[in-house]
Amino acid sequence: MTKTKEKFMDEETTRRRRILVIGTGAAGVLAGLGASVPFISSMAPSAKARAAGAPVEVELTGLEPGMMITVEWRGKPVWVLHRTPSMLASLPEIISKVQDPSSQVPMQPKYAMNEHRSIKAKYLVLVGICTHLGCSPSQKLEIGGAAGMGDDWKGGFFCPCHGSKFDLAGRVYKGVPAPVNLEVPPHMYLSEDSLLIGEEKKA
Repeated sequence: MTKTKEKFMDEETTRRRRILVIGTGAAGVLAGLGASVPFISSMAPSAKARAAGAPVEVELTGLEPGMMITVEWRGKPVWVLHRTPSMLASLPEIISKVQDPSSQVPMQPKYAMNEHRSIKAKYLVLVGICTHLGCSPSQKLEIGGAAGMGDDWKGGFFCPCHGSKFDLAGRVYKGVPAPVNLEVPPHMYLSEDSLLIGEEKKA
């Protein structure tokens, strides 16, 4: 075998070894990534955990005054309404029209037993299920005839199934089938613009 041929074979062997080493390393990296994906996914709450009551974090940054969003917690719709100053100003005006204006019926956390039924006055957090037969009320946030609720309507929620009405604090009107106010779920603020539903600060 000539020296030229020997040199060619040595170079070819070296090249194949490099390809083998690179290929093995790449396969190892891919295998590691494949193993890490299920692990990372397992750290997020599963659908089963959420249904069982895992807390739900809600970002409030884009929730402008007058807007409402719906999130799911324990399989229930939870409303988060950013009330405007005029919405808050309407609450004292209808005290005589609602059954439990000070939220004395013990179906909400103590921090919601106030006129606006919330930790922060501007944010209303409610379970969007009627306390009569479990229907889901419609939002009727506009004032007066614009909401189709009569000229004296101050904004709120209406259950079309049996006619129950609730104000902008979820307080039930007198003379309707629903016996109590809409439920306020346990919740807390993680920051100025971050809300956690399903968990509350302990005293």
